[in-house]
This record gives sequence, C-alpha cells and structure tokens, in this order.
Amino acid sequence: MNKSRLILIADDDPHIREVVRFALENAGFQTAQAADGMETVEQFLAVRPDLVVLDILMPEMDGTEVCRHIRAQSMTPIIFLSSRDEEVDRILGLELGGDDYVTKPFSPRELVARVKAVLRRGEKVRVAPDSANRSDPEKILRHGHLELDFDRFEAHWDGKPVVLTVTEFGIIRALLTYPGKVFTRDELIDSAYTYDNIVTDRTIDSHVRRVRKKFFQAGADPIETVHGLGYRLGPCEKAGK
Repeated sequence: MNKSRLILIADDDPHIREVVRFALENAGFQTAQAADGMETVEQFLAVRPDLVVLDILMPEMDGTEVCRHIRAQSMTPIIFLSSRDEEVDRILGLELGGDDYVTKPFSPRELVARVKAVLRRGEKVRVAPDSANRSDPEKILRHGHLELDFDRFEAHWDGKPVVLTVTEFGIIRALLTYPGKVFTRDELIDSAYTYDNIVTDRTIDSHVRRVRKKFFQAGADPIETVHGLGYRLGPCEKAGK
C-alpha cells in the first residue's frame, strides 16, 4: 500500500532530510526532497506528492509561505516540522492549513506514524456515510447549498468549489452526516483525526475557524456555534433566506 505513496521531505538540514528519508523508505514509502522553500514549491509541482513533511524555518521561503502556495491549489496533506513548541506556533501552522505538527527533536517512528495516520484520515473521509442525502453511485452528500463529493474529494457551496484540507473535509463530513446534531469538540476530533497527541479544543476551534473563513469567502457560513457545547451544521441556505 505505501509503495504507491510519495512523500516530499522539505527541510534545509540535510541530516534531518536523511533521517526522515530513511525512516519513510523503511516503512515502504517513496520520497523526494527539497532543501529550501522555493525548491519545495518547484518539487511539489513536479512530483505531485501524496503528503508533504514541511519544515517551518527554511531559507528562500519559509514553510508557512510554502503552505500558502500549496493550499492555493491543492489540499495535499501537510505535516509541519518545527524546532519550537509554543502553542501559538502549532495553532498558526494549523490555521494556515497544516494537517499535523511535529516538534524537533522528534522520533522518526512517531513521524512515520503521523504520516500513516494523516494518509489514513484522507481515506477515511473519502468514504461516504450511509445517509438519505447520499446519491449513489456518485457518493455525493448534500444539505441545502452545501455539497461534498467523496470520489473527487471536493466541497462545493451553491456550485462554487471550496478547497479544504483533509482535516477540514473530515470536520464538514462529520457535521454533514447528521445535519442539526450538536457535535462536541471531542466528537469532531474523533471524526476528523485518527492519531494525534497535540489535538486540543483550541486546535479544533482553529480548524473550524478556517473552514468557516473559506466558506465565508464563497458567501456562506454553514457551521453554527452552540456556546458551551460545540458545533452543528446550519440549514445551509443562502444569506437572507
């Protein structure tokens, strides 16, 4: 299974790149490498990896800017690497569209586990749930003007595409499975994550804020906050209706 998965390793430290390469290839993955931000963007476009392991502090272009470039065109999973362990850094990385965050120094085995988990998460959210709103065989789930296409891994609002990360897609999938149900943060974590030891209420709130911002740019705000409880999917109607 892993042999078909290509991981792009982006870090300016050649020793770290080699350690990560060795661990991933031992686990059956293919790898490509980049030593700075500009090269990362070029390699991403050239090899189209299944996942990017992305250092935050790199020359030419830092990891946050690289993430912005990738997110402008793709929801390919991104795992950030950083030598800092402040919560604000983790939240910033996730706000920008990262799917996970690993702090240096790290265990190569843990990083491989994170890579596998994020890739599994992507497969998990592609599986459409049984629902009266599902349209087989297209595997499209709809509620109001919101639509999720599980085969294409795409979200749309009133026909307009909304580019989501794997984690963000998982959050919307959970809410759309049971429209109107109030999900606690723990329930959303269980639905959108398969392995993560940094997930907190603030982390899930950051992901939800990013999802809402993306839909707001498309003229919508499908997620409702239920203060003291969590989140639920709203009626997904156009503004003014």
